[in-house]
Amino acid sequence: MFAAALPSVSPLVAAWTSGTLTGLGMFAVVGAQSTFILRQGIARAHLSAILLVCALIDAFFIFGSVSGLQALTAWLPGLAGIVQWCGVVFLTWYGLQSARRAWKPAAGPRADQAAVSSRRAALLGAVGFTLLNPHFWLDMMVLGSIAHGFADARFGFAAGALTASVLWLTALGLGSRLCAPLFRDPRAWRWLDGSIAAVMFLLAWRLLP
Repeated sequence: MFAAALPSVSPLVAAWTSGTLTGLGMFAVVGAQSTFILRQGIARAHLSAILLVCALIDAFFIFGSVSGLQALTAWLPGLAGIVQWCGVVFLTWYGLQSARRAWKPAAGPRADQAAVSSRRAALLGAVGFTLLNPHFWLDMMVLGSIAHGFADARFGFAAGALTASVLWLTALGLGSRLCAPLFRDPRAWRWLDGSIAAVMFLLAWRLLP
């Protein structure tokens, strides 16, 4: 996509640059996964572990898409529909949880205790928000298709896409830390949870076939 604009560099560097720019264009959106990361980061709840898991998942599937993710979906044509409905259920459930916290916050001095769950629960949430998102699978398919246009340099494109993923995850982590002081007021958590609930319900509605 961007290789034609970079005629003076090696094919590998051109592929990496194209992968980075394409990945930023696809990943740098505030969706379900980003919203989850922001909330956990503001609550300072297992953020580093969550970011690491998300980056590892992205790495696995980005390079997997370049290696032949299309073959898997062709072999299992019903996979997209299954993921779509799982995503609807998962997003609706999380939206309801967020709406409940916004309507009736937990008693006590801290309003962010709902985010401070066990490390296992937080990591399972990160996995769910990533793999049960049909847009994630669509992004992987698109990246795999574009990468094959770079022939032998296609894994350079994959490395660029992974670079974009890490940059976006890092930005989310830093942004959530910077926003943390604003959420010392329990009312800010109610507004955040209400906004998250609205986003989750909207995403679930858009996923309905």
